[in-house]
Formats: sequence, C-alpha cells, structure tokens
Amino acid sequence: MTARLTYAFDAYCGWCYGFGPALREFAAGNADRIALRVLSGGLFSGPRALPTSAYPHIPGANQRIAALTGVTFGEGYRRALNEGSTVMDSTAAATALIALRRQAPDRALELAGALQRAWYVDGRSLSDVAVHRSIAAGHGLDADAVADEFLAPATRREAESEFREARGLGVDAYPTLLLHTPTGTHRLGGPVSTAAALTEGLDRHLAPTE
Repeated sequence: MTARLTYAFDAYCGWCYGFGPALREFAAGNADRIALRVLSGGLFSGPRALPTSAYPHIPGANQRIAALTGVTFGEGYRRALNEGSTVMDSTAAATALIALRRQAPDRALELAGALQRAWYVDGRSLSDVAVHRSIAAGHGLDADAVADEFLAPATRREAESEFREARGLGVDAYPTLLLHTPTGTHRLGGPVSTAAALTEGLDRHLAPTE
C-alpha cells in the first residue's frame, strides 16, 4: 500500500529549511511506499510580505534552527539579512515552485529544496525571475518555460489557491507533514524530527490493527 503524504512548507520558512535534509532522507528511504505532495503555504503573503528588516527575530531563530537541525546558513544569506531590504514574498516563492515542478512533478521536493538554498545559502530573492531561470538550468529544466510560467498571472492564482488548501487542511505552522489514512489525516513528526523518527512514525500509522 502506498501512503499519501502532504508536506506543507514555505520557501521563506527557516524551520522548513532546517527540516529539509531529514525530510529528503525520509522520502528517499521510503520512496517505494509513499506518495509525497509538496504544498506551499503563505507564511509571508499579503500584508506580511515585508523586508527582512521588519522581522528582527529572524537571526535569533536561525541560531536555534542551526543548533537543533545542523543546517548551515550561507554567507550570501547573512549579507542579505544584514542589509535588510529583501522582501520575503511567499506568493512569489510558491509561484516559482509551481513553475518549476510543472516540468518535473515527481521532483517537487528537490525543487523546493533548491528554492530554499537560493535564499538561505546564496541570499537571492525568490521574487527574481533570474533566480528561477538559474534553478531550472541547474536542474535540467527549460529555463524559458519556467520564466514564462512564473510570470503568468494564472500561476500566481494557483499559488494563492494552494495557500487556501493548506489552511483547509488545518495547517497553522510550517513545516507540517501530513499523513492521509482511511481513518483521517495525521501529523507526522515535527520540525526537528530525524528521518529515522519520521519512518518510525510512518510505520506506526501503517501497522495493521488487530
């Protein structure tokens, strides 16, 4: 039996960046028995789409994330954070993921990670179409097609629809990993869970009941 999972994340969510390595390891280790969908959330959308300087808690949060998950924040990102003018627009980031995965639907988790590395390592704005061209080229995708999709109003509307879907699933924090079963939808693990812990949780939910 293939288990259906939804990963609700935001490309501008530091905890999602920290969770990424464990989730990718979990997904690779269980590829034969899970179907994983990546759903973007609107953490910094609408009136919350503001420059990084509007969120002074970020550096402290990053220290906790690094300490608890082991991820490294890049020098380019630290420069962008210190400069403070980059607007974190989750709608643009979600639009970019849709544009990228349109060509490679089965690589959505990989492409979500690429978006996060562009920001959290290189400090590049996810509102910049040139960033998405670069990601596309680096992953063997058609950069022109990705750019066209990213700039299309319909793609942005699709991103906003994903935000509503995430809220409809009860997602109120990121990252959230949901397991869909005949008995309902269950949260699996948390932002500091290891791949092994996620697998153990999956095993428990999928174990036959007597």
